[in-house]
Amino acid sequence: MSLATPEKIRTLQRKLYLKAKAEPDFRFYQLYDKVWREDILAHAYALARSNAGAPGVDGATFAMIEVAGLQEWLAGLREELRSKAYRPQPVRRVMIPKPGGGERPLGIPTIRDRVVQTAVKIVVEPIFEADLEQGADGYRPKRSAADAIKEVHRLVCRGYSEVVDADLSKYFDTIPHAELMQSVARRIVDRHVLRLIKLWLKAPVEERDGGGGRRMTGGKDSPCGTPQGGVISPILANLYMNRFLKHWRITGRGEAFRAYVVSYADDFVILSRGHATEALAWTNAVMARLGLALNEVKTSIREARKERFDFLGDTLGPHRYRKDGHWYLGASPSRKSVQRLKDKIGEILVPGNKGAWPEVCDQLNRMLRGWSSYFGYGTRLQAYRAIDAHVYDRVRNFLVKRHKVQGRGTRHFPHDLVFGELGVLALKRVHLEPRRGP
Repeated sequence: MSLATPEKIRTLQRKLYLKAKAEPDFRFYQLYDKVWREDILAHAYALARSNAGAPGVDGATFAMIEVAGLQEWLAGLREELRSKAYRPQPVRRVMIPKPGGGERPLGIPTIRDRVVQTAVKIVVEPIFEADLEQGADGYRPKRSAADAIKEVHRLVCRGYSEVVDADLSKYFDTIPHAELMQSVARRIVDRHVLRLIKLWLKAPVEERDGGGGRRMTGGKDSPCGTPQGGVISPILANLYMNRFLKHWRITGRGEAFRAYVVSYADDFVILSRGHATEALAWTNAVMARLGLALNEVKTSIREARKERFDFLGDTLGPHRYRKDGHWYLGASPSRKSVQRLKDKIGEILVPGNKGAWPEVCDQLNRMLRGWSSYFGYGTRLQAYRAIDAHVYDRVRNFLVKRHKVQGRGTRHFPHDLVFGELGVLALKRVHLEPRRGP
């Protein structure tokens, strides 16, 4: 099933974007009939399947749907939407570890609901994309975390070195529904699309404890929150955060504070020339009016020419060049990011993993290549060397136990064998590969 956007859908998206861009006050009245279009639902299913993910509260998997008959399933879903009989199911909530300790909730809608949310996203994303501010990089087509990191690094090097390292407290859980729907309705007045979004915002959340107990939260009485994990949630989060960014621009805060905002969904920094304290006070006040709050413990002001700060997994600020010891303003994978990857490597290379070595190696390499692709900017060689050393130790230990080899295994599984014949990816080699393109 192809993931390339069919030309007919691309044409629709292009028309919606150009209309929204050319007429900032235009409101879209007829969109719902596009959501249940046969080609859009089929492409939405392909996109949802490519992202895989665990089943929702109904336990249905992609394999189960396809064994029972995908075309019949899509036809039934299309009829539900056409007849307006569709209702979302509860969202399954799981807790996942946070990098700095603790846990954060992740919502897992059913596959059925993920497909409908993806179909709505296909239709409405070009409209909202036309309105998003320049400084917003999160969850946008042809934008990435690397783009945001590059921009922050560029601004620090240009002298915008007073940094408000901001952290919004439980952003996805605290977005107020009424104000969010106002932001949606500023562009979309198709009542059936608005109804779908309201249904998802009000969908109850199911939580289960270790003993099999079931607890329902949220629902119709919930005034705020959009579950992390929902396909439509990033668009809604971007749209609401755009209120802050737009207010910043319209009120001339960039000129007043000699500053720029760079954001990636709820992660953002303000980079200023000497007015970070005023920028932080203004931001606190505006966020309060939006029904949001900065985490006072995690929000701070840093002088990036003298101290480091972390943003989107990178550490930015003063770095020392290892060859001659001189200082420069750089960006590199943070210690937390490196440790998080090491932990994931350990989860793959556990003695209990009975998979065939080619499968284990492929899983390990996919993770390493994905990590190196994300951290492909700035000073990377030291982090890559540390990861390579860790990978070698863990692979060697894994193979020693699997093959019951005596000792540490350095003779049976030397470095060149692990990163050569055995096929393990060495990040140092990735670093040294010639860059493609212009």
